[in-house]
Amino acid sequence: MTQFALITLVVKDAEKLAQYYEVGGPAVAKHNGKPIAGGPDTKALQQPHGTTRGVVLQFPSEDHITQWLEDPELAEVHSLRNAGADVTILSLPAIG
Repeated sequence: MTQFALITLVVKDAEKLAQYYEVGGPAVAKHNGKPIAGGPDTKALQQPHGTTRGVVLQFPSEDHITQWLEDPELAEVHSLRNAGADVTILSLPAIG
């Protein structure tokens, strides 16, 4: 069943986050994920904790999200993301 990952990033280091954007897409695609909304051009309507970015990713299943997050070959990619922002990742099931 389709599963979505909602990712919010409160920017700590804009340069590192920009570097992450260069490699993040291929890392997601490796696990059959694809961005469907958001990204570097996110417009935050409320930002209680600083400059915030976000993206919604679509994966075939929750297992695909877990495999993406736990892939040892992507450890440097995830590390770069976490160095650039305080990150929250939610796994959301499709409704309906």
